[in-house]
Amino acid sequence: MAANDDDTPPAELSLAGSVVDKAIEYMSGQNVPPVAIASALLGGAMALLSRSVSDEVIVQVLTNAIASVKAGELRG
Repeated sequence: MAANDDDTPPAELSLAGSVVDKAIEYMSGQNVPPVAIASALLGGAMALLSRSVSDEVIVQVLTNAIASVKAGELRG
């Protein structure tokens, strides 16, 4: 997946983000609790990662996510 020259996300990332946004919107409309939605999405993402990268890369992704949470980046 190559980045575009103007720093816009690649088409694949935009498409994937749109699909995930619609899935979240649908589940929210079905009154699925936010923690259940997030847990399902995280589980799916972890399963996908486990099929495509090493355990060490997964640990680094999670470590970066933890650092972002601790830094308050998700609450901005």
